[in-house]
Amino acid sequence: MSDIMSILSTAYKSSSLSSTSGSSKYVPVDSQLYQGNWSGTYSDGKTFSLNISQVDGFRAQIHYQSGGTSQYQQVLIKDSSFRFGNTKFTLTKSGVAQIKNVVTDPATGSSYLDTAQATLDS
Repeated sequence: MSDIMSILSTAYKSSSLSSTSGSSKYVPVDSQLYQGNWSGTYSDGKTFSLNISQVDGFRAQIHYQSGGTSQYQQVLIKDSSFRFGNTKFTLTKSGVAQIKNVVTDPATGSSYLDTAQATLDS
């Protein structure tokens, strides 16, 4: 059990998913840039979808689905990005975002960073 907690702790502290710098403030975002259904495919061919709703100020509700994972969470948007679980969403331009997900292989316990592009469904 301690091995699992160690892996999760390492993934959470991963510099590639680290939260944005503490010097910037939370400011209201344009809800139209974030709200809606986002989808994409990871390098291993696994698809994902992300529904962002109830964007109000810098807060939003998300529903993420990929494979057997389904996750609901309230997030805080800062510097065009937010984190949920082992995943980070970064808006790169209108209708396009980068998704970074830390994946742990259950057989070996090794972790790797899976990066994908998500597009906002029209």
